[in-house]
Amino acid sequence: MRSLLNFLIRFNNLIIFLILEGITFYLIATGNSYHNTRVVNGIRGITQGIETKINKTRNYLSLREINENLATENITLKTRIEGLRKRDNSLFFSVTDTIFKQQYNHTSAEVIENSVNRQKNFFTINKGSKQGIAPDMAVTSVDGVAGVIVGCSENYSVAMSMLNLDFRLSVRIKSNGYFGSLTWDGRNYRYALLGEIPQHIYINAGDTIETTGYSAIFPEGLVVGTIDDFEKRGGDFYRISVKLSNDFKKLHYVDVIGNLEKAEKSELEKQFK
Repeated sequence: MRSLLNFLIRFNNLIIFLILEGITFYLIATGNSYHNTRVVNGIRGITQGIETKINKTRNYLSLREINENLATENITLKTRIEGLRKRDNSLFFSVTDTIFKQQYNHTSAEVIENSVNRQKNFFTINKGSKQGIAPDMAVTSVDGVAGVIVGCSENYSVAMSMLNLDFRLSVRIKSNGYFGSLTWDGRNYRYALLGEIPQHIYINAGDTIETTGYSAIFPEGLVVGTIDDFEKRGGDFYRISVKLSNDFKKLHYVDVIGNLEKAEKSELEKQFK
């Protein structure tokens, strides 16, 4: 109590001044319609500004949940589209087949561990065999091809990244259909090398590179990147630098794609190899 009294005695002039200022401001605001309107509008503007900042903060904090919901919805739509595409392109389908011989299924997942600065890079996702993930499934993101599943536990899976010296991908130039093999040389995480493209064909910087579908792992037509630069060297093929569409330092939500006809295709091809 003594401290409070000392404080009031010490700052009594300032306290009286603030009280009188408050009374004066109140009388001006209530006694004059113009000033009253200005005060009300000012307070309303301040309140709206505070509410806007609060809403923006609340929306920012809920972005994680929104992204997860969007990823799940995106996977559901992809699966439905795959089923419709297969149905439309088939002359016959079994009446007992409820998904019309759908070839691919999709599962969303989140990347929880990743690397880009090694010679052989891998990333880990938060789904495993319990959620239907298995080795040799394709992994993509909204920007393009990301890698392939190489190992699973019950609740986690490890994927070989495209940024791995052992990774090979069958791709083609979208504009002319010529295909080759895409590899990573271990240097820049944004670029890969495309080989086996003959020098007699015409190519341009900016041409889109996409998957061929020849592999039993990756569907046809997935975006991989664009031609950044190319040159002719000794031999019959171009040396082509491809800028990858995926920025692997930003890899977060992914789509794991399973080929329902993979075993059948692989078994048939073994007979002729």
